[in-house]
Amino acid sequence: MRMSNMLINTLREVTKEIEPKSHELLLRAGMMRKIAYGIYNFMPMGIKVIENIEAIVREEMDNIGCQEIMTSSIIPLELVEESSELNEFQEEIFKIKDRNDKEFCIGTSLKEVFMDIARNEISMRKNFSVNFYEIKSRIRDERRPRFGPIKSREFIIKEAYSFDKDYKGLELQYNKMKEAYKNIFKRCSLEVMCVNGGLKASKKEENLKFMIKSEILDERIAFCPSCFKTSCLEITESTPEVSNNEEMLELKKIETPEARTIGDLVRFFNTTSDKFAKTIIYRADDKVLAVMVRGDREVSEEKVKRALGEESFLEMADSIMVKKATGAEVGFAGPIGIRVNYLFVDEEVKNMHNFIVGGNETGYHYCNVNYERDFKGELGDFRKAVEGDRCKNCGKPISIVNAIELGSISKLGVMSKNPFVMGRYLLGITRIMAAIIEQNHDEDGIIWPVLVAPYKVIVIPAVYKNEKQMKTSEEIYKKLKAENIDVILDDRNERAGVKFKDADLMGIPIRITVGRKIEEGKVEFKKRSDKDLEIIDLHDIIQRVREYLFKDTKIG
Repeated sequence: MRMSNMLINTLREVTKEIEPKSHELLLRAGMMRKIAYGIYNFMPMGIKVIENIEAIVREEMDNIGCQEIMTSSIIPLELVEESSELNEFQEEIFKIKDRNDKEFCIGTSLKEVFMDIARNEISMRKNFSVNFYEIKSRIRDERRPRFGPIKSREFIIKEAYSFDKDYKGLELQYNKMKEAYKNIFKRCSLEVMCVNGGLKASKKEENLKFMIKSEILDERIAFCPSCFKTSCLEITESTPEVSNNEEMLELKKIETPEARTIGDLVRFFNTTSDKFAKTIIYRADDKVLAVMVRGDREVSEEKVKRALGEESFLEMADSIMVKKATGAEVGFAGPIGIRVNYLFVDEEVKNMHNFIVGGNETGYHYCNVNYERDFKGELGDFRKAVEGDRCKNCGKPISIVNAIELGSISKLGVMSKNPFVMGRYLLGITRIMAAIIEQNHDEDGIIWPVLVAPYKVIVIPAVYKNEKQMKTSEEIYKKLKAENIDVILDDRNERAGVKFKDADLMGIPIRITVGRKIEEGKVEFKKRSDKDLEIIDLHDIIQRVREYLFKDTKIG
C-alpha cells in the first residue's frame, strides 16, 4: 500500500482527558475515530489489526474443532426472555419493534440463541460433543463507556458454547479451550494471568478469567506474589485476623446521638474503626438479611450471594426495611435482637472482643459486645480482601491490583429447558487489540507484535525529490509485495523526520530507510522494538526481512 493513497491521518496529540494509552495511541495513529460517546469507527489500519487477531483466534478454534457460525443481530425478545441474563443486562439491552409491534433485541449477547440452535440441530444420539462460536460486533448501552475499545457501547467479541452429554465431555472441552486461549495470548505477545472467577452462586458457574494487569480500573484482583494464587477481589479468601484476647466486659447500651457512621463513632468513642462491627441490611428477593463485618472492612456481596446458595437478586435494603428489621433509623443497626431471615457474621467478628455495634434503637449503640454470649449468626468469609491480607493458601501478604479482563471460560452445567451439559467461552477481540498496545508501546507509539501488525514493513525514501532513493524504494516495495509481505511505501512529500515519527507511532515492525548510503548500495534496517538500527546491503534486504518476520511465527 502506498502511503499517499491511504485513508490515514496521524495526530501529534489528543485531548488530555483521553485514557488509557491504548485509547490515545489508536486515535493518534489514525486507526480509530470517535463518532459519539463510547462509539468508534475503525479505520483501514485498525481493521487490519482486528482481522489479524481474528485470524489467530479462528486458527486456534479450528485446531480444537470449534466450528464457526453467524447468528442474526436481531433476536426475538421471547427467545431472550428465557435468559436469566435479561434481568442482569436489562438497562443495557437495545430493543426495537417491527411494523407489527413484535419486540426484538439488537446485537446483544445471550446464550439462549446458541441454545436454540443446539436444541434444533444437535442429536444426542449422534453429535454428543459439539462446540461452535461466532465473532461479531455486540451492542450494549454501557452506563459509563470509557477507555476506548476497552469499555465501549459496541465491541467485537468471540463467543463460543460447547454442548455435551455429560460433565466428562464438558471438562474436556473446557480444558481444550483453556489451552487454545493461552496459545492466542502467546501469539499476540500478551502476558496474561489466569484468574479464578470462583463459583457464582447467582449462576452456578465455575469460571476462569484471563486478565492483564493495568493502571486503569476495569476490575480489581488479588494476587499473591509468593504462591501466585490469583482471584477476583469479590471472591478472594484471606486468613481472618485474630484480635488480642481480652476478658469479657459487661454489655452496656450507650446513648450516641447523631453518631451514625463509623467515622462518627470513631470520634465519639475516641478509638479505631477495627473496634466496631457494622451491620449492613440487604434484601434478597422476598427475604431480608443482615451481614456483619469489622468496622474497617467492606462486605463482599458476591460472597453473600454464594452463601445464599440460590439465584437471588441482592440489593441494599431501603430505610423502611431497615426500620422494620431493627426498629431504628438507618445508622443504628446491630445484631442483638435484629429481625431478619439471615444473619451472616464474618469470621473476623467472631474473633473480636468487647467490640461496639448498633443498638437497634435510634441514637444508641452497644459496647463490650462478644459473639456467642450476646448474639449468634451464620459464620463465614463475607469481607472483601484488602492489600496486605494474608493469603489463604500460603499465609503471605497479598497484593490488590487493577486488571482488564480479556476473556473467560465457564462451566455452565445443565441449563433449564436444555438437555445438554454446557460450557461458555468469551474472548474480547477489540479488548485484545487494546491490551496489546497497553503492554507493547513506548514514548514514540505502538510496538505491534509481528503477527497482529497491520503492515509488517514500511519503506521510506529519505528525500522525496531524490530520484535514486525513490526508485530504489519502489523496487524494494515491489519485491516485498511479490513475497506476499504486507508492506507500506511512504511516498509522501514529507520530511524524513515526519515519516519516521509516523512509522513509530503506527508501530510497523520493520522500517527500511533508503537514504544517502544508497550510493554505496546500502540501506537502513530498523526493528520497531529496538532503539538501534543496522546498515545492510541492498541485496540482503529480502532475506533479512524474512528472517525476522518468520522466525518463531506462523507467517508464510
